Amino acid sequence: MDRIVVVDNSIIMSWCFTDETNEYAETVLDKLSEYTALVPSIWPLEVVNVLLVAERRKRIKQTDSIRFINLLAQLPIIAEHDCPDKRMMELLTLGRINNLSSYDASYLDLAIRKNCPIATLDKKMTEAAKKIDVTIFNSDV
Repeated sequence: MDRIVVVDNSIIMSWCFTDETNEYAETVLDKLSEYTALVPSIWPLEVVNVLLVAERRKRIKQTDSIRFINLLAQLPIIAEHDCPDKRMMELLTLGRINNLSSYDASYLDLAIRKNCPIATLDKKMTEAAKKIDVTIFNSDV
């Protein structure tokens, strides 16, 4: 069975934009040959939103968005289809306690429930994960 890592959208979208590429995000991408990336059910909406905003700001072209979505489809990324409405109280509490958005709380909640590391570039998410003993993914995990 594959090993699992929760990968937040800050990592995934850095793969789309050359000016956001960094060694950590590239390592996460490389490790997807050994790991399966797990994301919450909201993830496809987040990806599409980032792409739409980038297109509107002329940061990328429509063809770039299509190419990126096709790339993502080839990666071992599984969106959990647990309905967020059943987890509203947990997400509210997690977000409130850790000063996170509901979106970020959903990634952290997933890592907690699946007892797996999280890969993120978000400083608040990293701080929250450390505070509640969720492992931050690194290449040595």
